[in-house]
Amino acid sequence: MTASRLEQSLGYTFHDRALLLTALTHRSYSSPHNERLEFLGDAILNAVIARCLFERYPMLPEGDLSRLRANLVRQDSLHQQALALALGDCLRLGEGEQKSGGQQRPSILADALEALFGALWLDAGFDAAAAVVMRVYESVLDQLTPDQGIKDAKTRLQEHLQGMRLALPKYTLAATEGEAHAQQFKVVCVIEAFKIHTEGRGANRRAAEQMAAERALVALEKR
Repeated sequence: MTASRLEQSLGYTFHDRALLLTALTHRSYSSPHNERLEFLGDAILNAVIARCLFERYPMLPEGDLSRLRANLVRQDSLHQQALALALGDCLRLGEGEQKSGGQQRPSILADALEALFGALWLDAGFDAAAAVVMRVYESVLDQLTPDQGIKDAKTRLQEHLQGMRLALPKYTLAATEGEAHAQQFKVVCVIEAFKIHTEGRGANRRAAEQMAAERALVALEKR
């Protein structure tokens, strides 16, 4: 996927293309890389999610709001949103990271997504960046309840289909690629009722299934 396709998914076009490229650059590739932007992105993500929760749940005490925010901004949640955006396809990684599956590594994807939020802030200001954060997190926030944590993509997809009284999705291991120390797994998720077929890749089968499920959720939302 190209950077332009990523911008379409974000619903935002960068004015300063250098900022976008820096946000997508891992330190293994070159300098400038995205770590300073990640610092900014972490700040805006926490602020935007905190305000959203504050307004959405006016009766919740501070402790519960903090717990919900922590679940939403943790690495696993960021990783899931990055998978849905296919962010890994756009990352600029050094040769070693590429060979070891860095495009699907949770820490690299989570950091890159935060860096994108930071780049947005510099490119267009707080309000524009906040709007993108809310778009990226929209589906998760819509399913959030104060008494539960953040569910992974496979669980959310299963519950969504069960709520519609439809058969559960089927996951099939389509391929295993690469050498033993740096394997990549390819999994296909099929929802027969809607003829939806999505593909996920990851350093293990579970990660590949989560990516395929996240993309299936996105496909369902577009129907």
